[in-house]
Amino acid sequence: MRRVVITGQGAVTPLGATATSTWEGLKAGRCAIGSLQSVPREGLRSGVAAEVLHFDPLAHFDEKRLVLLDRVSQFALVAAREAVMQSGLEFRDSGLGARCGCIIGTGIGGETTHDDASRRMYAEGNPRLHPLTIVRVMCNAPASHVSMEFGLTGPAFAVASACASSNHALAQALGIIRSGQADLMLAGGTEACLSLGSLRAWEAMRVLADDTCRPFCKQRRGLVLGEGSAVFVLEEYDHARARGATILAEFAGAGMSADAGDIVFPKVEGAASAMRAALADARMASTEVAYINAHGTGTPANDPTETRAIHEVFGPQAAELAISSTKSMHGHALGAAGALELVATIGALREGVVPPTINFIDPDPACDLDYVPNVARDIPVAAALSNSFAFGGLNAVLALRRV
Repeated sequence: MRRVVITGQGAVTPLGATATSTWEGLKAGRCAIGSLQSVPREGLRSGVAAEVLHFDPLAHFDEKRLVLLDRVSQFALVAAREAVMQSGLEFRDSGLGARCGCIIGTGIGGETTHDDASRRMYAEGNPRLHPLTIVRVMCNAPASHVSMEFGLTGPAFAVASACASSNHALAQALGIIRSGQADLMLAGGTEACLSLGSLRAWEAMRVLADDTCRPFCKQRRGLVLGEGSAVFVLEEYDHARARGATILAEFAGAGMSADAGDIVFPKVEGAASAMRAALADARMASTEVAYINAHGTGTPANDPTETRAIHEVFGPQAAELAISSTKSMHGHALGAAGALELVATIGALREGVVPPTINFIDPDPACDLDYVPNVARDIPVAAALSNSFAFGGLNAVLALRRV
């Protein structure tokens, strides 16, 4: 079976404008959750989010290009540029574009465009919408724009599976390279979901925290929405070695499952099945794993369910694992969550530093594992899992090894 490695990463997150600055923020335990600035807070019970502040689209795109791009696509393109630059690849004049594709996950798509169009039509009574509304809103827009940016003519499409979108996108890209359909893939996730309508809808579900995100903690009050993007260059191992690429990590395997149960309430069996499948796909013994980047939303239902699933998969070893939820720092970026968390997982593998679960006060008896509370920890990490469990009971887990 063809081995797949990661040779580039890029990110735009509430913690930083690059993957490097994001990782530095994660190690430092910096919280990017704060009072909403881009959305009016009037009438909102929560009023907190993890926003990408000080992002200037005109610093990255000219006005002619920008008219085509919702914020969700802007994030993806900037992240992809960083990933490709780090990889050292040149697609257009090398012929590599024909052997490279692009899969970008997003849970919502062009929400800011959709929100603006709704406001214009219903609040202002203006029936004339922008002629490019559809191409800005559509979920495949980020993947399409990334493929056009670099001239990638291999498999390119979007994945939309709520909070598992990024991990599903990365898993599909892994399979495409393994199958020989491509030698390289750009894959990851992007989300720009912070609109008044979206926040009101999430508030109606009674799952948003009104203070901050405290995963696995007794005082947790719910999730905090975030936004951002992370994109990765996946490459067949021999191809990377032949060109002398710097390998960030081996993308060893992926596991996917469906709860086939409740539309919002997670099942232990589904989460456990995806973790087992990831280990099996990676040909990885559970004893190799030192770190799990948890889904860890900070909701009453997710955290104990994920804890029980880890117990089921790892048995007595579960107590020895370092587990953290970086959503406590960058919020829950929905379809981009798994991609942002892959930056954390790669950093842990490369530097032997496990990012913390911050905002932690008292342990919950139903969440009885080591969640690396509040302060990063130096430990060797040879292998790690990154979990994503979505509404709809859709689960995707990534398995990575240090190279």
